[in-house]
Amino acid sequence: MKYENLHQVFLDQKNLEGFRNFINSWIYADADKAFVVDPGPFTTIPVLLDALQQRGVKQLDYILLTHIHIDHAGGTGELIRHFPNAQVICHPAGVKHMLEPQALWEGSLKVLGDVALEYGEIVPVPPENLRLQPLFADQAKLNDLKIEILHTPGHAPHHVSFMFNELLIAGEVAGVCCDTPAGNYMRPATPPRFDLEIALHSLRKVMQRQPQKIIFAHSTMQDNALHWLNVAEQQLHLWVKGVIEHMEQKEDGGAGEDFIATMYNWLLRHDPQFARIEALPADMQQRERYFLGNSIKGMREYSARIDKTQRREIVARAGLDMYKKYSNWC
Repeated sequence: MKYENLHQVFLDQKNLEGFRNFINSWIYADADKAFVVDPGPFTTIPVLLDALQQRGVKQLDYILLTHIHIDHAGGTGELIRHFPNAQVICHPAGVKHMLEPQALWEGSLKVLGDVALEYGEIVPVPPENLRLQPLFADQAKLNDLKIEILHTPGHAPHHVSFMFNELLIAGEVAGVCCDTPAGNYMRPATPPRFDLEIALHSLRKVMQRQPQKIIFAHSTMQDNALHWLNVAEQQLHLWVKGVIEHMEQKEDGGAGEDFIATMYNWLLRHDPQFARIEALPADMQQRERYFLGNSIKGMREYSARIDKTQRREIVARAGLDMYKKYSNWC
């Protein structure tokens, strides 16, 4: 793959504070094929269309969806109106929501509220544009693109990642990554319904492919992919450990409103990668604190579901000395 044929398009939400350099799409176009990864929400499809036009893309072969959340896939049906021959690739569990998005829209409104309204409506995808790519249990291939599709649940049950030669298009399997003047800021993206073992399994699956470069869904392309995947793995261990320990200290089991604020302060002290949130501009810090609540909620609900023995095992396995292995990760 020639990286000069791969282009990032930021899909900024101008009416949402801090939602810049966050939601993005990727365009690949060479003499033979053109595809888009995660076209984004409905309201920013005009931005994506301008970018496609600037790169001379007159025919789109594929729209690859890492998952069908509204900020990644909400504009898919609208993009199809402009490229009616494009084939949409997503996990089979997402197909029904692409065909009939009403439940997805209502769920987005319930979870995101006004943010979903800013993203805009979800337009149905015509059935002839949905390519039913069998994923078997774990993986499949788009042979004409030489892309491997990996089922990587964790952020969502229907989440997939794509291996394109040595490049991992990761979606949110490794969480969220943002550039700061101090280096990369990272956090897990673990909304309900989260399961630690499933998320870890997905990370290890993509590690086995030995990627050299990685595209996070909410970041730029990064070198040293295995390093960042290792960081993501250690964050999952550490954050769940912290959630369990704080739940056990609270009479209400961490159900109070102050739990997220308590975890935020604890993470600033114990997770050097997350602590770089303070190097982000103030508006982006607010955005990240908004999404942090969902990640902590997912971990808290998971920790409440498992029994005491499992919680003790997680805490023992995720001692802070794990980070010594990656003492140079920052």
